[in-house]
Amino acid sequence: MTTASRPHPKDRLLSTASRLFYAEGIQAVGIERLVTEANVTRATFYRHYPSKDDLVSAYLTATAEDIRTAVARARAGRSPREAVRAVMAVLGDATLEDGFRGCQFLNAAAEYPDRTHPVRAVIDDQRTWLHGVLRDLAADLHHPDPDHAARLLVLLHDGAFQSAELDSPKVVRETLRRAVDQLFPLDEE
Repeated sequence: MTTASRPHPKDRLLSTASRLFYAEGIQAVGIERLVTEANVTRATFYRHYPSKDDLVSAYLTATAEDIRTAVARARAGRSPREAVRAVMAVLGDATLEDGFRGCQFLNAAAEYPDRTHPVRAVIDDQRTWLHGVLRDLAADLHHPDPDHAARLLVLLHDGAFQSAELDSPKVVRETLRRAVDQLFPLDEE
């Protein structure tokens, strides 16, 4: 591989961290392993990420950006009913991916129980964003209580991501789809 085509060390660190943190857990992966697998030095690590927590925040921020892009694509050009189904399908489809290990944000929250920790701020930001998107969709569907509907959808999301680890992901995805249809019956659009 030529130097020109080799990813930047910061990108290699983030890519390596994303893979390992999701597959094995954040606390289970040490800095030595990260620098070894990313093929960088400790000095390079600390130049780009002053602490492991900074790398964790970057991992969750990159994950959030990917989800936001997928959700924006799912909403684009669709009626409100089709959009809410498509958004929840994007979330539900994630449970069917190879190597699925639950929600990155729920997993990270379990490893960072201190609600004042900076990593939790990234988690909270993503959850606030998700609630806002779902509230807007519920309002577009003229739901009588869009905030309540959004909270239900977030609970469905959380439950689906946890249940898919324990039960059949296909059944969980179908249950999620049916629950969305029950929350927003055809005659509400």
